[in-house]
Amino acid sequence: MIKVGLMGGTFDPIHIGHLIVAETAREACGLDEIWFIPSYAPPLKQNAPGADGEVRLEMVYRAIDFQPHFRAMDIELERGGVSYSIDTVLELQSLYPGRTFSYIIGSDRVNDLPAWHRIDELAKLVHFIGVERPGEPIVQSGLPAYIRDRLTVAEMPLIEISSTAIRKRRADGRSIRFLVPEKVYSFIMRNGLYES
Repeated sequence: MIKVGLMGGTFDPIHIGHLIVAETAREACGLDEIWFIPSYAPPLKQNAPGADGEVRLEMVYRAIDFQPHFRAMDIELERGGVSYSIDTVLELQSLYPGRTFSYIIGSDRVNDLPAWHRIDELAKLVHFIGVERPGEPIVQSGLPAYIRDRLTVAEMPLIEISSTAIRKRRADGRSIRFLVPEKVYSFIMRNGLYES
């Protein structure tokens, strides 16, 4: 069986923190591949992405083109609308037999897992790899046993970078160099993304 880690999110834009999380999870859990899945409309985020889906997907391609274990998937962008993880996993299992899937999520999302759509079904289909973020520990005692039993916590270097902060820096006219991969930086600058 090929072990695949799934990283969903808006990736608006993708940044080095995303890549470090992916590589940390890959190494810690012995994953064969990491699939980055930009969402069309994430269910637990209030604001719509700043860049459209095709632009965000292009930035993901540019960010991972050097990494043989990383892959970009447009499954949720093609589906459109609000994307629920359960629907994505069921579709991926149908399209890609012979693989086991794990969701790679930050500590904020781990603590939200009980609120995920059809979480009881999802927990039977995937494992969860929780990556702790600075100041946001994973509180396993607050999770139902059926989630705790399917959760692995991966230790990660503490890096405080977020897509929100990157967009704000751009809107304020401040540099984002070295916060995103160089090819993503060039793409953002060339296309004037996230300017005020």
